[in-house]
Amino acid sequence: MRNSPSYPVSSVDAALLLATLLRQEGPTRLTDAAARFGLAPSTAHRLLAALVHRDFAVQLPDRRYAAGPVLGSAGTLAPSSALRDAALPHLRALVAAQGESVHLVVLAGAEVRFVATVECEAVLRVGDRTGRTLAAHRSAAGKALLAGLDPEELAGMLARLAPAEAAHVHRELRAVRRRGFAVNDQATERGLTAVGVQVPGARDGRAAISLAMPRVRFDRDRLPVWVAALTVTAAAIGADR
Repeated sequence: MRNSPSYPVSSVDAALLLATLLRQEGPTRLTDAAARFGLAPSTAHRLLAALVHRDFAVQLPDRRYAAGPVLGSAGTLAPSSALRDAALPHLRALVAAQGESVHLVVLAGAEVRFVATVECEAVLRVGDRTGRTLAAHRSAAGKALLAGLDPEELAGMLARLAPAEAAHVHRELRAVRRRGFAVNDQATERGLTAVGVQVPGARDGRAAISLAMPRVRFDRDRLPVWVAALTVTAAAIGADR
């Protein structure tokens, strides 16, 4: 029998136990995983979010967690490249129609990961963000995704924020739910504005798209046109997946 390490590794140990559970027993709900190892739900959520961020886990559309690509489970979702390949023709068509860059993101814990960008041809444009991650509550696509979470899961996502900031995010998300779209007005980068909507039924994890532009070209009178185009594109991507 191997000896346990003499230094504190409780968080590491718990994360490894969770990863092993997902790999050996398949998709698991947050509350079940927490109860299995005697963890507080907030602790289990934090650890699972870290596993998702590093691709040791993925979150399914039904909110269960499953083993991710790093663990090599045959039961995991297809990699983000499959979603990217399915989405690219639709993203290119959207860019051609609207003349602004478009991003495709997936939810990775409390962050969004950019899995594809199609740039417009304008000299002044938003560039490729593929591979980058951003706090979900600051990006347009991320807010579109957060708005669809249940209250318990959303609380876990925002647990690290200061109370005042969390309250502000909750107000923003209520507006997103009413309108069906989210706006990022220079929250992630000075001079950049984006409009985002969720992709319905994306099996490769929760996904969203955003139309991103320099702030100088953002015109609120065009919001209905942009949102309609984004919604049609998101539905087409979801149908293909």
